[in-house]
Parts: sequence; structure tokens; C-alpha cells
Amino acid sequence: MKPEVLVITGPTATGKTKLAVMTAKAIGGEVVGADSMQIYRHMDIGTAKPTLEEMEGIPHHMIDVCSPFEDYSVSRYVEEAAKCCEDIISRGKTPIIAGGTGLYIESLLSGRDFAPGIVGNEVREELSGEYDALGGEAMLDKLREIDPISGEKLHANDKKRIVRALEVYLTTGKTITQHNEETKAIPPRYRSRTIALTFKDRARLYDRIDRRVDMMLEMGLMAEIQKLLDMGLSETSTAMQAIGYKEIISAIKGECTLKEGIEAVKRESRRYAKRQLSWLRRDKSITWIEWDDVPNFDDALSVVM
Repeated sequence: MKPEVLVITGPTATGKTKLAVMTAKAIGGEVVGADSMQIYRHMDIGTAKPTLEEMEGIPHHMIDVCSPFEDYSVSRYVEEAAKCCEDIISRGKTPIIAGGTGLYIESLLSGRDFAPGIVGNEVREELSGEYDALGGEAMLDKLREIDPISGEKLHANDKKRIVRALEVYLTTGKTITQHNEETKAIPPRYRSRTIALTFKDRARLYDRIDRRVDMMLEMGLMAEIQKLLDMGLSETSTAMQAIGYKEIISAIKGECTLKEGIEAVKRESRRYAKRQLSWLRRDKSITWIEWDDVPNFDDALSVVM
């Protein structure tokens, strides 16, 4: 029988960390982070990274695992997070996957295979240059010849996916359509149960998000961002595309006022929460815990248990 893991997810600012820690204490577990920005070192405030106090002595994995100068991929996350889960299970404990990055969670649970060449590839660089030289339509025509299904789904302006599809074919001999179909047939890596948190009143969720952004500013978000820039981190880097960072950088550069930058952070955070909810609602097997005005973690723990 496959090992079992527990997932605690939901949109931002819904109490995932606290419930994960409480659950870990109750069942003898350790937390495996599933947040695409908490993986970066030096990015603590803007990613709402749990503090040592918030961890309450429970080991947390997949946090601070790479430099903000790196481009981190979902395939790398799956590889590293799966090793964490296997280690936790081997010690007789339960992995509690906690976070709001749905693609990370889904890919980890599914046992999905990833085609070679995800990170840094000469073939990709060559194809990227060819796309720039010949244009999207010509490259899309090349893709249609080898993979009509994928070619019909993509737009000529979608450089990243066109290049990726051609790269997969050239490096594996399989179309990306074939590769995706084969990975769908792979059985799940784990048995899993997923708990998702949200608020019954969407306005309450948005209010908590707004207040969290204000708190981040009070805690020194601007200083954190300035420190990253002083380290030489480019504002165009993957890490700096995180909500809360790119908007404040615009304010620092004078492209907008600080007030406008803060409002943009709040607006984009609310939009992200909406996208997180839409992603999660696709899965009808999820158990939802919907808070009233404030989270009741004791009641939630009884649902988890």
C-alpha cells in the first residue's frame, strides 16, 4: 500500500501554517512546504514565511532551499519534496504538505514524470533564438508538423510553450502530447487527503489579505526588498516576480507612489487568492473548512483528525 500524506492548502491568509503545525503535533508529523516563493532564501516578510515561533518546534521542509538568483522549477520541487516525504515516512511520521501553490501540490501527489531539459538547455537556447529570428508563426508551423494536437492548442505568441514543445521532441523523440498522456497514466505517488481552508464570506478573506499586506510593510518589507536589490538581484529575476516585491520595486523606482504600490500589492494578492480558489474548486475530493469571522482551529483540527 502506498504511504499516506496529508495536504493542508487554501488561498493566502487563511491559517494554513497554524493548522499544519497543530496537526503535526497531534499526529506526529512534519511539514513540507508547498509555496513557490518561500523556497527562496532572504525573502521572508513578503512571502509570509513561517517564523521559528510559528513553527513551534515542528520541522519544516522545503523552505529556504535555494538562492533568489536561481530559477526554480516545479520538477525540481517535486524531486526535492518527494525526498523529504520519503525521509519523513521512513522515520514513522506523516508528511503534512502545507501551502498554496496548487501546481506544486498536484505535481507532487500525482507522481508525474517530467521530460528532460527543464532547467538550462542548449537545445532550448537554440530554439529560442530561432523563434526570435523566424517568428512565432513559423515555429508554430514546425510544431504542427510533428505534434498537430499541441500545435492547434497554442498561439503563435506563446514562445515559452512552443519552444518547450519542440525541445521535448528534439531531446526525447516524443511529442509533448505523447509525454503528457503517458504521465497521466502513472499512478499517484501517495495516498492523500486534502483539507482546504477559506472564509465563508469572500469579503472577510480579502480584508485579512489587506491587513496582512499592511503588517508586512510594518515588519520591514521595503527594507527586505532593498536588501535584495543591494545584493545585485535583478528586478526581472523569477524571485522578484513574487507579489509584494515587483509592485514595491515600482514604488522604489519612482514609477508609482508608495501608496499606489501598496494598493497594487493588495489588489494582486486578492486576485491571486481568487485564482487559488478556482484551482482548488476543480477537485471535488477536497474537504473544505470554511471559517466564519475568525478561524476556529480547534474545530478544524477535529475535522482533520
